[in-house]
Amino acid sequence: MTPSTKYLMRSVTPLFMALTTGLACNALADTPPKLVLQITVDQLRADLPMRYLERMPKGGLRYLYDKGTVFTDAHHNHANTETVVGHATLATGATPAVHGMIGNVWFDRDEGRLIYNVEDAEFPLLDKNADVNRKTEIDPTQKKAKSSGRSPNKIAVSTFSDELVLHTNQQAKVFAVSVKDRGAITMAGQSGKAFWFSKKTGDFVTSRYYYDRYPRWVSQWNDENLNLKYANQNWQLLHPVQDYQFKDQDNQPWEINMPGFGRTFPHAYGKANHPYFNTFLTLSPAGDELTTSFAERLILEEQLGQDNITDYLSVSYSSTDYVGHMFGSASLEMEDNLLRLDRTLARLLKTVDKQVGLKNTVIVLSADHGGADSVPYSQKLGMNAHYIAPDAWDTQPAFNRLKKTFAVGKNIISAYFHPYVYLDRPALEKKGLDVNTVADAVAKEVSKMPGVEVAIASHQIASGNLPDTQLYRSIINNHNPQRSGDVFVVFEAHSFINDMDGLKVSAHHGSPWRYDTHVPIVFAGYGIRSQQVNRRVETVDIATTLSILMGTKLPSGADGNALSEVLPD
Repeated sequence: MTPSTKYLMRSVTPLFMALTTGLACNALADTPPKLVLQITVDQLRADLPMRYLERMPKGGLRYLYDKGTVFTDAHHNHANTETVVGHATLATGATPAVHGMIGNVWFDRDEGRLIYNVEDAEFPLLDKNADVNRKTEIDPTQKKAKSSGRSPNKIAVSTFSDELVLHTNQQAKVFAVSVKDRGAITMAGQSGKAFWFSKKTGDFVTSRYYYDRYPRWVSQWNDENLNLKYANQNWQLLHPVQDYQFKDQDNQPWEINMPGFGRTFPHAYGKANHPYFNTFLTLSPAGDELTTSFAERLILEEQLGQDNITDYLSVSYSSTDYVGHMFGSASLEMEDNLLRLDRTLARLLKTVDKQVGLKNTVIVLSADHGGADSVPYSQKLGMNAHYIAPDAWDTQPAFNRLKKTFAVGKNIISAYFHPYVYLDRPALEKKGLDVNTVADAVAKEVSKMPGVEVAIASHQIASGNLPDTQLYRSIINNHNPQRSGDVFVVFEAHSFINDMDGLKVSAHHGSPWRYDTHVPIVFAGYGIRSQQVNRRVETVDIATTLSILMGTKLPSGADGNALSEVLPD
């Protein structure tokens, strides 16, 4: 019987359900765990591990799914399923409406500019040769300039890791590692330490929020230049091509042909001095391998799990997200990436087992969001899927009528950063127009645009007078009065903007549809029972469960329920 069949049998066998539903983990030890290891795989839709699990050796995902408690119907309960939104939700147990990270970017009306979620000019990136006595200099006139500084200060509530630090009187060691800055910073919270990969230098870096100078071991790891081992090498298939499910689909026209990297195997990393060399690493399993190498060194050098105080480590893997954007989830690249991710996870878990012991470690695996299939791929299967072009909305006849009706000048819409429309409030106020009235009119017209499922004015969201459906509840959960735009837009299922930071993509995420909300939640280690749980749970439940397991107070904005299947009696 294959692992996939075994899990299916579990889900339909009444005896199995009778034996497992509601059972607590009596095997848990009386002593607290030495380490909490929170693994987040960017864009890991819940079905993807199951698609390839039977071909994975024991030790990685198979260890988690075979030995752990697997929640098969786990979802994010917010509408904008983007990276920082999901990570902040996993960290805080709160909805975006509460933790404030409503999107990867938002328009700050006070500063009159686009804000990146973790940017903070007060805490610039830490130089390699940072002088502990050097003062940070900020030019107050550069309000409109994007800062390379980073901090967690825009997260409005505490994280589980923050509460662990408070609970242990600052004795718990808390670290977070990722290729993406937002993937590390959110999980480390306000009290931990975060490191992320610099595509510019190939180093793992941090900011002055965390350190005045790099720990010696970090400098030593960076000086080893492990990224250079990939120079003049290729991302090649792990197995013979005939062994792959997508063996005949290595050159799909909707995949992104990034110059120098290509859209067919082997994918060349190129020379080390190529301007996109480190970027190519993140578009492949190499990014996850480097992240694991750094995390392993951190475990050793910071001596995580070596005393009676529970430590915390977050490892967020980013390659699955980049591969998904470039090639789509139904691609040979994604298939090989996941098979290689499994080996990378096995390597990390082996290190944890050797240094701390898996029986002494609470492991939780999840994802910040899922991901859609490519639009042309969905269309090929006969599905109603489209690319959306919001840039053209303001030039449509409907908007020209709105301008005439409200007697405004050139623009009604000041900016559109999906999923929010920001109105040109100064222009409206100058004309003495009520923002809510205009927002209702704009929402009505946007709702008529091709590919739009619903558009709703933010003041209507705030009123709470919406249909009690999962879709509208997820929109409410995403609404933060200080940061949200004037109109929230949801595209039709399987439709999205074919753009990410100015680059064309094969596939995207960011919707409230199930392919974006459905993610894994797996708890393992520390005597946690092997079982499959098929009831609906949400990602906000993770931080609550960890807090109860550790006996800390709940994160200040936590809105989840305890996952009783992983808690002791």
